[in-house]
Amino acid sequence: MKSCYVNIDRLTGIVELEATEDIKAGDVIISDLEKGTCLGTVVTEPAETGKANLAKISRKATEQEIRDHQALKEKETYAFDFCRKKIQEMSLPMKLLSTEYLFGGSKLLFYFISENRVDFRELVKELAKEFKIRIELRQVGVRDEAKIVGGLGNCGNAVCCRRFLNNFSIVSIKMVKEQGLALNPAKISGICGRLMCCLAYEYETYLALKQNFPRIGKRVKTPQGEGKVVKHNALAGTVSVQLDEGKEVTLPFNDVSLVDPSKNPPPQNPVDKPKRRDGEKPQAREKQQGAPERNRNGNNNPRPHRPGQADRTDPDKAGNNAAVSQKKNNNSN
Repeated sequence: MKSCYVNIDRLTGIVELEATEDIKAGDVIISDLEKGTCLGTVVTEPAETGKANLAKISRKATEQEIRDHQALKEKETYAFDFCRKKIQEMSLPMKLLSTEYLFGGSKLLFYFISENRVDFRELVKELAKEFKIRIELRQVGVRDEAKIVGGLGNCGNAVCCRRFLNNFSIVSIKMVKEQGLALNPAKISGICGRLMCCLAYEYETYLALKQNFPRIGKRVKTPQGEGKVVKHNALAGTVSVQLDEGKEVTLPFNDVSLVDPSKNPPPQNPVDKPKRRDGEKPQAREKQQGAPERNRNGNNNPRPHRPGQADRTDPDKAGNNAAVSQKKNNNSN
């Protein structure tokens, strides 16, 4: 099976379609996509592909169909201005971005952005009354807004989503950390306010280059001594190691090797105190053997013995004292 890339429109972008035998680069074709029947231009020559379930090119467009489609495109400006005027009259909390006529004038699409859910049923009635065709309003996100409106990125070029991106890939903060970039929102965010799509371009390359690197925080052995890994440079193939003496050196990752913690444990700072784990009670100090107990006054002398008080340590004395107290009570009676 052969496939080729076709430029559909500004929002859909360039898509890969299954090609027929008579298709070549530069041809204007017609294809049935998810949003409806569309007209596009072939940008690459057909080539063999192993992909399955691709949308198929229906046929080539005739000269009359191309002229009719261009006439519909010229009406999109009027449709945009009319819809924006109605939005202002109805005070709807939505921002209109673009309008699009599908091939043959079967449907008119309006793309808008809004922070909340909008009830636009009355707006659809006004649009259908004016244009006499099927109306569809589609709410898009901030990344689609950047793709429709366009703009310049931090690199100075037009944003990637406007030029060639069709699908937005997932971009996470892990990709930023893996590439050693500063976590500065102004430098890693695009005009849409989300993480830049280009952060995902080289992520797999960084993972492949750093596959044999020791992890940050691991203890390693270097020609200058042992230390801890503090930084990676995947493109240069070097690691930065902070030696035990406090000096930081940068070496090729082949010149460092991991240290077995069981054979050579890391040195401990005598000033540092062992940290207590959560829920662990502090251990009581062991009493010195042979040391006398302190009384309430802080003296080491034993407590004075009062008459008639039982000695808790000697059971014989305790019994004699109890007998003497009982005899005194009987005499008094």
